[in-house]
Parts: sequence; structure tokens; C-alpha cells
Amino acid sequence: MKYTTLPKTDIKVSKICLGSMTWGNQNTEVEGHAQLDYAFNQGVNFIDTAEMYPVPASPKTQGATSKIIGNWLKKTGNRHNVVLASKIIGRPSDYTAHIRSTGLSGHSIVEAINAELKRLQTDYIDLYQIHWPERDTNTFSTRDYKHKPDDIWKDNFNEVLHKLDEQIKLGKIRQIGISNEKAWGTMRFLEESKAHCLPRMKTIQNAYSLLNRIYEGDMAEISMRENIGLLAYSPMAFGVLSGKYIKETAADNARLKLFPRFSRYSSKSCTEATKHYLKIAEDNNMTLAQMSLAFVTQQDFVTSNIIGATNLQQLKENINSIYVTVNNDVLKQINEIHKLIPNPAT
Repeated sequence: MKYTTLPKTDIKVSKICLGSMTWGNQNTEVEGHAQLDYAFNQGVNFIDTAEMYPVPASPKTQGATSKIIGNWLKKTGNRHNVVLASKIIGRPSDYTAHIRSTGLSGHSIVEAINAELKRLQTDYIDLYQIHWPERDTNTFSTRDYKHKPDDIWKDNFNEVLHKLDEQIKLGKIRQIGISNEKAWGTMRFLEESKAHCLPRMKTIQNAYSLLNRIYEGDMAEISMRENIGLLAYSPMAFGVLSGKYIKETAADNARLKLFPRFSRYSSKSCTEATKHYLKIAEDNNMTLAQMSLAFVTQQDFVTSNIIGATNLQQLKENINSIYVTVNNDVLKQINEIHKLIPNPAT
């Protein structure tokens, strides 16, 4: 395994982070524990979860993922050997109304942290992240920003940082980060921290893959110049970059078969681009999965690459991508496809 540190900290993390959002829905607790055991034995010490997980969000399963992790930590005694990251939901919506509808109020933050600590069976979370912005902006499948003057959100960056600072001082969380954030929100958090000597966002967890390189547009520069590291999620574009959908080898419980709401990953342009990337991988004696993951991991602005799997075979292949290098010739071929079919999964 390869390691780095969370920016501006001494917290050592593996360059591969174990994602967990299928545990408690597509995966059982036994399967989740098997993944944790295998990843830990391969040197992965970084685990990411969220109060909302598993995905899709549901009142019946909410919090199950973190409980699975908590039970594993208790069973193995590995709490001090791993770095735990979790997330609080952002802007309220019908999708997460079963969790809470009070946004990032001070009470919400305290409530969310305390509940997550209980689920994880620990007294501290290493990295606590805001899952998505509270303001109305172009997150997830919304590509372009459209301003809405009637948005009821009021600028509360300072208040949020103060409440997170309070929780840091209480020892409940160690570092903070953002997720699904845009350039404006990222810089507002950084500016507010600097101006008022408040805790600084250390990481940003956004989607990044061969099929979605939007991060390179402006966020990559922020990452490099401001030293806020990307925790790349969906590096396999919901499994599309395994090639299993175009090869028609996807299992019945594959995510895009179970959850059609993520159809942006199965568009015609995604399929076409994936076919091109598959050929590049095969021509260079790599699996598509390993080429896709290696491409993400070796980017200078990426702190850690969050991988997910629904079975151990996938997990083994994904973790082994850490030993794969995308050379300049392969990168040139990849970029030619990117020019032809840019960012089809956004």
C-alpha cells in the first residue's frame, strides 16, 4: 500500500480509501466485515461512511452502514489503527427528510455527530465532512448553475465553522472537510477560516473518474494552490468502468440495475466512452478497472481514492490498482477520448 497524510495534518492515510455505501443494502454485515478484514490486511487504513448510508437513502436502512463499521471496530479492536471519515447531510430535501430537515444548524451538527459516534461505537471521528452544500447549487446530476434569488438559505459559513470548532475542542472530531462542493463554496470556507482563525477544511470529497473529470476545470487548481486534497468518489462511475455493463456480465444486484435513478452513468455517451477506454486498457495489458482507478490515484490533487465493491473479487482488483501506473503514452490515449467525449457522466 502507499500512504500520504491529510493536508496540513499528521494523519497518515492510505492512498486507497475503503468506501462503504452499499453495506446494509446490497451487502450484508458479514460481507461488509469481510471487506474490512481484507482491506485492512492489505494496508488500507482509511474508511469512509456517512450518516445517510447505505445508498439509496431510506428510513429503513439509515445508519446501517456505520453500525456495521462500529461492530467491526468493536470486534477487532482496530479503532486506533484506522482513520474514520463520516459525513452530515447538507441541504434538506424529501430524499433525506427521514434524517432531519434543519440543515446545518448548530443543533443539527451536534445531533448528527453524537448519533454517528454511537453508531460507530467510538468517541471521536477523524474526518467529519459536510456531505453536500446547504445552499441551492449545481450538485450531483445538475451540470450547470442557475441562480435562484428566492433560495431561503442564508450565508452561514462562519456559524458552521464555529460549531465544528466547538466539536473539535470537545474531542469529538479531529479534522473537517467538505463534499460535493463547488469552487465558490470551497473558497468561502477557506476565506472564513483564515479571516477568523477557525478550523480549516482539509479535504473535499467530490466525484472524479474517467467519465467525469469536471474537477479538473477549476477545483484542481484550488486543491493544489490551497492544499485541500481531493477524496475522489465514484472513480469507477458506479461500476461502469469495470466494463461489466458493456460486456453484459453485470450481476442482477449491480447498482445500475437496482437503482435506475443513477441513469446518467448508463447514457449512450458513457457507454461509447467506456468502450474506448476498455480498448485502451486491453491494448496495454490492464483491466479497465485498474486503469480507471490508477488514473485517479496518481493525480497530484488526489489525496485518496475511495473505492467500493459489492464482492471480494472486485475489492481485490480495486485495491491492486495501487500497483498500476498509467504511463504518458496511455494517458495521451485517454486524453484523446476525453476530448472526443468529455465528461459524459456529469
